[in-house]
Amino acid sequence: MIDVALHPCQVSPLIPGLAEQVRAALAEDIGRGDLTTRLTVPPGRRAVARLLQKASGVLAGAPVFEAVFAVLAAEVAIAWLAEEGSAAAGPREVARLAGDAHALLAGERTALNYLQRLSGIATLTARAVAVARRYGVTILDTRKTTPGLRLLEKYATRVGGARNHRLGLDDGILIKDNHLLAAGGVMAAVRAARAGAPPGMLVEVEVTSEEQLTEAIAAGADLILLDNWPLATLPAAIARCRAAGIRTEVSGGITLETLEEVAATQPDFISLGALTHAAPALDFSLDFTLETRSW
Repeated sequence: MIDVALHPCQVSPLIPGLAEQVRAALAEDIGRGDLTTRLTVPPGRRAVARLLQKASGVLAGAPVFEAVFAVLAAEVAIAWLAEEGSAAAGPREVARLAGDAHALLAGERTALNYLQRLSGIATLTARAVAVARRYGVTILDTRKTTPGLRLLEKYATRVGGARNHRLGLDDGILIKDNHLLAAGGVMAAVRAARAGAPPGMLVEVEVTSEEQLTEAIAAGADLILLDNWPLATLPAAIARCRAAGIRTEVSGGITLETLEEVAATQPDFISLGALTHAAPALDFSLDFTLETRSW
């Protein structure tokens, strides 16, 4: 029996384009129709299901999970037993659903795939944030995301406590090594970017050597990215930037195992591509039981 208050599944208006993205994912999985369910489950059959988180971690993606069933069938209802962004040290029940068995079965895999992916990202992010926070360092995500899923994956890093870096090439200036080669060097690139940047937009430049660092400081960069610098050289480089009133970001192959020693050098930011490109999925399951009462 259902002993919790259910509400109709809905598509969150807080995530732009969510309904369209979910429809595309469902079309990929269902195609011309769910043959197994159509052939084996009588039409009109009702069912209830328990959503179980099977490992320790952070819940992220509840609005996306819910949107799958909202798109499939408006009569599917859900009750969340755990809050978005909450962490558990072990297995737990996070939601209950009730509704048309055909819709629940057809949406199960897509909904779980979203939830597992996003919760895995949020879990890894939360671990990184906990380490960096001890040193007053902010964790940033990157553009190393799954094509088509960037908005959702960056949503998950935010649930895990990180700050979003650029969502795309159109909302920030980050001059990287290939830009520097094409532009003619650090000084030329930074000055050109500052001259044409929209009002209030910061100019960040990636540097990989002491010579480039000197040029970036002289050119007046707002933020300097120290990419793949040897650990021993970071404190002096960060101190030079701080003396010039320039904030620093550190990146380059940093993992949870090496994060603390990098954070101890106390840059302003550490960016981690691993948050999205290397996060393992967090295991969930949807366990069905038939519901015989009228509801």
